[in-house]
Amino acid sequence: MSKERKKLWTPSEEWIENANVTKFIEFVNKEYNRDIKGAKDLYKWSVEEIKEFWAAFWDFADIIASEGYDKVVDDLNKFPGTQWFPGAKMNFAENLLRYDDDQLAFIFQGEKKVTKKITYKELNKVVARLAKALREMGVKKGDRVVSYIPNLIETPIAMLATASIGAIWASCGAELQARAVIDRFAQIEPKVLFTVDGYFYKDSVFETIPNAKEVVDAIPSIEKVVVVSYVSDGKPDINNIPNAVHWDDFIFKEENPNNHFEQLPFEHPVYIMFSSGTTGKPKCMVQSGGGVLVNHLKELILSTDLKRKDVINYITAPSWMMV
Repeated sequence: MSKERKKLWTPSEEWIENANVTKFIEFVNKEYNRDIKGAKDLYKWSVEEIKEFWAAFWDFADIIASEGYDKVVDDLNKFPGTQWFPGAKMNFAENLLRYDDDQLAFIFQGEKKVTKKITYKELNKVVARLAKALREMGVKKGDRVVSYIPNLIETPIAMLATASIGAIWASCGAELQARAVIDRFAQIEPKVLFTVDGYFYKDSVFETIPNAKEVVDAIPSIEKVVVVSYVSDGKPDINNIPNAVHWDDFIFKEENPNNHFEQLPFEHPVYIMFSSGTTGKPKCMVQSGGGVLVNHLKELILSTDLKRKDVINYITAPSWMMV
């Protein structure tokens, strides 16, 4: 006879009342004259009324767009290839940088017990400075900017600066060997490479400057290499890497430049990701800025119940996508 199963956790009435998904159901019932009573009803409505669901979530998540969409989706019977939110103009980074206050945006904890923190106000400033430096060296909409770097605070800063311009981001963790990085990045002809002097693993230091040089030598499209100092006490020697410059010497010196967020179609690419490479060279997977944004917000707001006061942690390297 099987044992009676016990629930691991039951939310309190207060938790349910304050949950994001509860607020979303209330919003839908009011705006769309529905009578959704819980998760099963919400799921049923979301798959039967796909256009309504995504229109409702767009409004609920307060997506920032300079131009609204003409319709939610072009043709649901067309897969793959249908267009979502045609007509909308927006910027991925602008939506992530909507706050400009003293709340923490990132907390970095290094293996050597080094902790760094950055607020939204500080993040907005440093992203604007880096974006201006990238623009001044000629990076424009559609260019590819890549990183060969661990999960440092500088990594999302570089991604956000890239996205604000309308350039396309791709990344590999510093733990990958140079050949694996070349197999990925050579396919997309990047203009800029962000890299690092090394990384820590199990109390050991792994220097990556020679690997970065090998990558740059193999990919002629790279015009600039920006090196972050992580394992070095001072600035590492980067003279052997063509067109290399230290992060502190590259970033725009003005403290408060205005950041212009390039307004782009919903389907404009924001990321290029790569398959694992188990069946030949890694394959490119292009992700649209609008698609990544609305899906991540849906997951974090409705499924994870993430609120501004919360802290979220993913343990992974920048070579991988966590879902």
